[in-house]
Amino acid sequence: MKKLSLLLLALFASAILQAQIATNIYWVQFTDKNDSPYSIDAPEAYLSERALDRRARLGIDIDEYDIPVNPQYLQAVADCGAQLLNPSKWLNGVSVYTSSTSVIDAINALEFVEVVRNCPNNPDAQLKKERWLADEMKPIVSNCFSKGFYGGAEDQVKQLNVDKLHDMGYDGTGVVIAVLDGGFIGTDIHSCFDNMREEGRLLGVRDFVYGSTSVYSQSTHGTSCLSTIGAYVPNTMVGTAPKASFYLFHTEDGNGENIVEEYNWVSGAEYADSLGVDVCTTSLGYIDFDMSQWDHPLEHYDGHTAPMTIGAEIAASRGIICTNSAGNEYDGYCTLGIPADAEHILTVGAVNAEGNRADFSSVGPTYDGRIKPDVMAMGEGTYVASGNPGGWYGDYYNGSGTSFSNPVLAGAVACLRQAFPYASVQELCDVVRQCGNRADNPDNYYGYGIPNLELAFNTLHVDDTFTQQNEIIAVYPNPSQGEVHLVMKGNGIAELTVFDFMGRQLKTYHFNGLNHTTLEHFLNGLSNGVYFIKADSEQGSQTLKLIIAK
Repeated sequence: MKKLSLLLLALFASAILQAQIATNIYWVQFTDKNDSPYSIDAPEAYLSERALDRRARLGIDIDEYDIPVNPQYLQAVADCGAQLLNPSKWLNGVSVYTSSTSVIDAINALEFVEVVRNCPNNPDAQLKKERWLADEMKPIVSNCFSKGFYGGAEDQVKQLNVDKLHDMGYDGTGVVIAVLDGGFIGTDIHSCFDNMREEGRLLGVRDFVYGSTSVYSQSTHGTSCLSTIGAYVPNTMVGTAPKASFYLFHTEDGNGENIVEEYNWVSGAEYADSLGVDVCTTSLGYIDFDMSQWDHPLEHYDGHTAPMTIGAEIAASRGIICTNSAGNEYDGYCTLGIPADAEHILTVGAVNAEGNRADFSSVGPTYDGRIKPDVMAMGEGTYVASGNPGGWYGDYYNGSGTSFSNPVLAGAVACLRQAFPYASVQELCDVVRQCGNRADNPDNYYGYGIPNLELAFNTLHVDDTFTQQNEIIAVYPNPSQGEVHLVMKGNGIAELTVFDFMGRQLKTYHFNGLNHTTLEHFLNGLSNGVYFIKADSEQGSQTLKLIIAK
């Protein structure tokens, strides 16, 4: 997790070419989206039907972030002599390749270009990446023998109680997951993905690093991560969302540590959004780069500064559940890798099968004082598929790293999304946090702990009956960004009790519809989360759910 480890098996000649390309990459930042041929009123031109369905289902409006980069601006940059790589509508810019300083001067002279940033690599970066590879993907001594239906993955699946969701029929069916990583060597041939391929659930691939037509090169890291979610070989290995559908995106360059990889990721997340993806999972993280001017100091970990963090926040606002590894940087003060600081994603740390924190798992807090990681999953001794089946590691092995705890959790959350397709990202993330085994006393080592997905399911399911109750009070707006209002729907007096998501009583108030100021002031002061307001009166009883999302 300066870059989460990647297996570098590309041919030597290809590696030299790729390094040359990365050395001459630039980011072009545009000033605006003026005179765009695209419109908020015609989103079908740039968002798929599935993406639009997700927006409608979750009540999310189309806005300026959704408008693609102005194609006239892109053409003008290309006319200067640069090769266009990946545009980003969320960041309003494009990565380009050129070896000519005169081309850069010409781009800088365009009136709609704000700045051009050079993103070169350092030739010594390869050694750093290989050290991470040795640490994270090295097999360890562990029990790899089959334990039942889930095979070697039984501990990591059952630790989250996601097997109970599988028993109810929530196994990821119909949920689309994008895995953004550094390469997927072996995914196209490994037997644990046969069922996925045969059922047509591998929906597509895309390379955002070199623009090739394949992602099955450069690294086995993505293959191992994917297996914790989507493997399906009963009694050998079954993942946490074994019937989900997948897109595989290559965004991480194994030949260097370059901030352009953050921009690659944002372009990948945008593409995932346009396809209607439900969950994005990424086992990558960025701290220091080959060129020190791009390093992330502590103040960047504020949830809205680093390019990839900005992208993750926008993805969440589009209705995508994003999960990310915390990092493998051990203890300290904020040892996270970007974008683990993002507020509205689930940042995942690592524990072993007994639930004890792995000593390598990165810790918070963020620069602005928020608890990170959010939750924990099994990332020490995790059972994963090898990207080189039949090779040194065999078809499967036990590896360690938050790279593996993250997708284990992502698959579990995908099953929860299947069960509750109308729940907001905020609601789902909150219930996962608040059903953690340390939710009563979260900290920056364990976050809210290991979540119990069965409890999360049951908690969300209770709310399905709320709208069928007697209407005594109304709460608006809901979800609220901080301002909450209460209205009495009936006559008389009601006793209102406010509970948090864990059922803890926070306040009791005698309400007659007129004395609303005191209680509204209390509700306005609540932190982000899900709350319940129970009203008891002569008319009966009613419970409302209130979502605070400031």
